[in-house]
Amino acid sequence: RDLGISQGLVSLVLNGRRHGIKASTYERIWQYTHSSGYRAKGMDPSAAASLPLQIGTLFSASACLSGLNAHGSRILEGIHASISLAGGSPLFMGAADNSSEQRLSSMMPKANFFQGLIIVGESPHSFLEKLSALEPRLVSVSPSACAHGHHVSGDETQSLHLLVQHLRELGHRRIGWLGADAAAAHEPRFTAFQSALTGAGLTRNTRYETSGAHADRADGAEAIHSLLPLAESADFPTAFVCYNSLLAAGAVLAFRRAGWDVPGQISVVSADSPVKRIAPEVAITHAGVCPNALGRAAVSLLLEANRNKTPAPVFQRVTLPAELAIGKTSSKAPGLKSRRRPASAA
Repeated sequence: RDLGISQGLVSLVLNGRRHGIKASTYERIWQYTHSSGYRAKGMDPSAAASLPLQIGTLFSASACLSGLNAHGSRILEGIHASISLAGGSPLFMGAADNSSEQRLSSMMPKANFFQGLIIVGESPHSFLEKLSALEPRLVSVSPSACAHGHHVSGDETQSLHLLVQHLRELGHRRIGWLGADAAAAHEPRFTAFQSALTGAGLTRNTRYETSGAHADRADGAEAIHSLLPLAESADFPTAFVCYNSLLAAGAVLAFRRAGWDVPGQISVVSADSPVKRIAPEVAITHAGVCPNALGRAAVSLLLEANRNKTPAPVFQRVTLPAELAIGKTSSKAPGLKSRRRPASAA
């Protein structure tokens, strides 16, 4: 119907018939078949070789599309942009939590235009082993370095060390943490935060460490509301490091609504690369790796392995360096008087 070609003729081509069929018609049918994601049993190597390369994308249960956060969506943008730049097309294959081995097997294209699979988010090692048995050309994009197959991640440790060092150079000696236990990358970032404190010669104070459920602005604001009753304490932090920019934005707004001068009386920084205009009124100091770069690196690693015909047992680990971006939410540590009195109470 879409091509204006009879069903019988389309059926002949999709079942491998070429003799007696006009070349332009044959090509139109195969191009449409490819663009629609349909994999016909009559696809022959010569036809497949003339089609654009195709890379599959699968989300882990922790990063499924329906609940995709800003970080995951930007990884996906990087993947799609790189595939398109290479003259290919992405194939979205769903989420790992509703993908049985049988379903995944049926989705794996066998033609030579399929170049492999990228899985975004944390997945159990056992699942990745099963997946690699179906498609050995596999790249994981996740915080964990224990993934099976090729792996791309950002340097979480470097991100937190850059932030803590930045705050220490500004004179901060008491630094709190706003986290989110349920978030996939929380554990490596929190561990890196503790390591960074130790490396800077600073002491951790668990009284000023919080954990929200959603890692969003509401959690950031709620965390500050729960901590403000302790603001008169001599050990109250002069700065907070947040798991992500959403928490940081919520924390900044909560402090300001309570009459605090940010960053004059309190500094707030983020351990990720924020989405542009995530909070237009807050230019957050942050350190991290651009999620788009993670997506681009995953595609590059996959294509490079295919070009070099790297044997499956030889897995590459790519860690992208973090960068510090100083915004308007961090400054020199305040004096005792200004630290303990919000602006509205002065």
